[in-house]
Amino acid sequence: MPPRPESPPPAPRPAWRGRWPSWAPVAAAWWSAVYAAAQAGWAAAGVPPAPIPTVPLPASARLALAVIAAAAGAAALASRRTAPGRGNPWAGPPLLLGFVMCAAGTTGAPMQFVTLVSGAGAEGVAAPLDVALHATGAALLLGAWLAHRRRGRGRCPRCGGAHPGAVTGRLARPAPSRAPARVRVAAWLLLGGLLPWAGVKTVWTLGGGALGVSARDWRTGAGDAAVADATAAAGVDFTVLVAAAGAFLALGLLYPWGQVFPRWTPFLAGRRVPRALPLVPAWLTALTLAPYGCALLAYAALAAAGVLPPPAPVPPFTGPAGLTWMIAFGGLAFAGLGLALLAGAISYTARTRPACEGVEAPA
Repeated sequence: MPPRPESPPPAPRPAWRGRWPSWAPVAAAWWSAVYAAAQAGWAAAGVPPAPIPTVPLPASARLALAVIAAAAGAAALASRRTAPGRGNPWAGPPLLLGFVMCAAGTTGAPMQFVTLVSGAGAEGVAAPLDVALHATGAALLLGAWLAHRRRGRGRCPRCGGAHPGAVTGRLARPAPSRAPARVRVAAWLLLGGLLPWAGVKTVWTLGGGALGVSARDWRTGAGDAAVADATAAAGVDFTVLVAAAGAFLALGLLYPWGQVFPRWTPFLAGRRVPRALPLVPAWLTALTLAPYGCALLAYAALAAAGVLPPPAPVPPFTGPAGLTWMIAFGGLAFAGLGLALLAGAISYTARTRPACEGVEAPA
């Protein structure tokens, strides 16, 4: 009697990160319950946390957000039953609407972060918690929508490859690579927009005057923040330091050292950079700074041309001319950094997309 052929060993079970198409919709449903309860509670209590500081939402708007979140959570659970190759028209739109709502709600994330790390403190926990809820929801709803869309097209819900079926095995990440030359050149040019704004801030920090404002007047209106005061005493403006960190992040998205920790990183050299580590702050910052900077640039140009009234002087500025120039410099800096991060994040997302082991990566 011939020996029975040995069955192949079972495929290794992927780590929890690799099973995200299974748990992301469930997590999105739980998130929607927490989010809806928080928004309804804030609306009932009259607490006005807002993703954008100084722009509180009325109670009716918060109740509408709670309804949208509940619909998105129900759609996330329904998306798990999407048959391969058959779309579910009732799941996709609520998931996308919920994602757009949450993405818009992360607008204040960079401002909240800078306020906290500067040592200025936060006015309560409601506003940071609101931003955190929106950021979490955006990630979970995007994952649920992506898995639903891929299942509906008969693709692997995890990597998007043309091998529908159960999610098994490990994910293979592509080799580290640079962004295309046109993306690198565009990002470097955009980052150059930081120079006028950073130059003026540095002149003030070092005791000089610029745009009709003296260093003393600028320090008087700068506010009180422990960390910012410490960096200013060392001759470095805190906001310029934060912008430099953003530029460093943008460059990491363009070059291989943003995918594998380089030799100059202690204890981590040679290890893979977790994909979400640069992408999450890059997307959050880009989607905030890019439109804000473009709006500042547009306003400064229209005000300088006389189409819009000039800005009313606010301390430490004594006239509209200097303030208009500073608005323009801020627009160049914020739009340049935001668009550089956006270009880098798009390229990094495409270049680092993993595929299930043994199958061709999706196009």
